[in-house]
Amino acid sequence: MGMVIGVPREIKSQEARVALLPSAVYQLIQRGHKVLIEKNAGLGSGYPDDQYASAGATIVATHAEVFSADLIVKVKEPLPEEYPLLRSGQILFTYLHLAANINLTQELMRSGVTSVAYEMVTQGRRLPLLEPMSEIAGRMSVIVGAYFLAKHTGGSGVLLGGVPGVLPGRVVVIGGGSSGINAARMATGLGADVTILEVDLERMRFLDITMHTAHTLFSNQAHLDELLPHVDLLIGAVLVPGAKAPKLVTRAMLRRMRPGSVLVDIAIDQGGCAETSRPTTHDNPVYIEEGVLHYCVTNMPGAYARTATQALTNVTYPYIELIADHGLAVATQRQPGLLTGISTQNGKLTCQVVASAHKLSSQTPSFV
Repeated sequence: MGMVIGVPREIKSQEARVALLPSAVYQLIQRGHKVLIEKNAGLGSGYPDDQYASAGATIVATHAEVFSADLIVKVKEPLPEEYPLLRSGQILFTYLHLAANINLTQELMRSGVTSVAYEMVTQGRRLPLLEPMSEIAGRMSVIVGAYFLAKHTGGSGVLLGGVPGVLPGRVVVIGGGSSGINAARMATGLGADVTILEVDLERMRFLDITMHTAHTLFSNQAHLDELLPHVDLLIGAVLVPGAKAPKLVTRAMLRRMRPGSVLVDIAIDQGGCAETSRPTTHDNPVYIEEGVLHYCVTNMPGAYARTATQALTNVTYPYIELIADHGLAVATQRQPGLLTGISTQNGKLTCQVVASAHKLSSQTPSFV
């Protein structure tokens, strides 16, 4: 007996991604499952309803209809108007970022839904479902940072690449993980002077070998203090999996930056790595604190929805197929990394790092 899979239209501001491509829907239907696609769910990514209909999906008119499914596959976390649609016995598979959102955590527990967070699914030491979005956000951080350095946007007027006879702009990337290395790649590609701050010495060796023109520096407050007065673009790319981002940049430190310099806080989904960071949207992406432009959009990859949708489905589809074919219990046996993604189940919190962030108790997931 196949599973009913629901793909809602994303309702977060300026979120144009969709959780499944028509090609992925076709594969699920060939395996005997039923797929409900909310009307216009894929339009923002360039996938109109007729492509889903051709793949065999059932197009439904309302959010409530699509949430009647057994397995809900989304991109972003449920918003308050979606909370009443969640129920016990249902599986929700999406990005959740619960450590920065106590209300959502409590609502998921209240509903009894089994929620599985993309960003917490592991494969060895990797986070395979977070990686492609980290790569996009990392590359994007330099594009938006370079744009907001322009004088007409409120920036200092520095061109990151410089020109012959003029020194390039300075970029500092805090964190040498997936988003950090992608930010550094883009910044060096533009010709900027790039420094990556990292605490893992092995990672620094890797960065030193692969990033020939970028500098690496051990990440501590003293080094950051030394760099900040000369930085044009500061990129926060710190990740502690599942936990709130550490506040590495204080308000006092920001005051040492030049007016019109730019901070892009990729860690904003997990609360942000600067004391002055607060979530923004693509509609109104920047604000100024201490003379520094802050770009803190919580769904950065949503701006490049088509690329992001393709990259996301590439990595999520095998897990979705596994859960649809065999149920979550068997899926976790075949892919043990799914277990770390299970965040709530039967009204209980099942993720230790989220529990620590909110000072709640947690228990291990169970399949009885």
